[in-house]
Amino acid sequence: MGRTAGTVLGLAAALALTTGCDSAGDAVGGAVSSATAAVASAAERKMDEVRDGVDAKGDVKAGAPRADGDRTVAEVTATNPEDEDADYTVMVDFRDGDGKLLDSVVLTIDAVAPGKSGSGTARSNRRLSGVTKAEIGRALRH
Repeated sequence: MGRTAGTVLGLAAALALTTGCDSAGDAVGGAVSSATAAVASAAERKMDEVRDGVDAKGDVKAGAPRADGDRTVAEVTATNPEDEDADYTVMVDFRDGDGKLLDSVVLTIDAVAPGKSGSGTARSNRRLSGVTKAEIGRALRH
């Protein structure tokens, strides 16, 4: 657990002692929501760093998520429809069964040959629980 998350959870526990369990649950939920928003924002910034990228969301698919140790992973496949090698930068959003954003990660799939597919593994930043779906948030071919 990161230092910020640990601090937030510690503050939530202290809040529970002074205000009751319902308020503490709300505080923890709010902290997790804020942390998720921060991760998603960082992923967006990483995507924005790609220069001369072309929207390639249609070229990329995410496989079914699965547990890998204490993280959730999903295989991501990019199929290059162009006539020269291409690199892909992909933002994968992990969502719960209700569609709520749990985590976002960015990965690169390098040197995908024309007409071929390349793959990479999206690995969550933290432990995710419950039913999880992996979706392509953004994909750039460059």
